[in-house]
Amino acid sequence: MSTKSKKPALIVRRQFTDDFKREAVQMLLDGHSGTSIAERLGLSGTNLLYRWKRQQLKQSGPVASALDARVIELEAELRRVERERDILKKALAIFSRSD
Repeated sequence: MSTKSKKPALIVRRQFTDDFKREAVQMLLDGHSGTSIAERLGLSGTNLLYRWKRQQLKQSGPVASALDARVIELEAELRRVERERDILKKALAIFSRSD
């Protein structure tokens, strides 16, 4: 019985160009989910994508940060309005039933 010592595998870190990062962040800003972008681009997860977004917003200055905050605000408002719509649909279905 021989005991072989295994050498640790080398971890190769992928390098991404600035253009690639900008395109990925633009997809995120266009409304695609972080998970779907990561899968399409072969990223290990969404953390890297959101880090790129933070870096780009920091470089872009206060206007980009204000726009990002506004997008988050509008997305929350959209979710609220969709919930209200769904409740109204259910109420309409209940009240329109003929007994």
